[in-house]
Amino acid sequence: MLKKKQNIEHTQLLVLSLLAGEDMYGYQMIVELARRSDRTFEMKEGTLYPILHGLEKEGYVEAYQQTAPTGRVRKYYHITRKGSGLLSEEKEAWQRYCGAVNAVLEASLA
Repeated sequence: MLKKKQNIEHTQLLVLSLLAGEDMYGYQMIVELARRSDRTFEMKEGTLYPILHGLEKEGYVEAYQQTAPTGRVRKYYHITRKGSGLLSEEKEAWQRYCGAVNAVLEASLA
């Protein structure tokens, strides 16, 4: 029997990529994603939190609470080993996809 390959949305790929560098809380992810993408990706909370909850449900991220220096309790997210494995696979697949698109685009310019 063939194992079904897990494919994830590009937004999930971006979130996992952020968490691969450090644990973050939601608003921090929104700001960092916008910064790293030169404001190309300006994700709203209503988009981010369902993504995080789905990734958590599948075991790709874990959440924990921590008190910030301001005294406010924040919910942080941490990528799991399972999430890191998925990120690695999906990053490779995305790079192949981009390479194929670029090859087609470059051929049409010739």
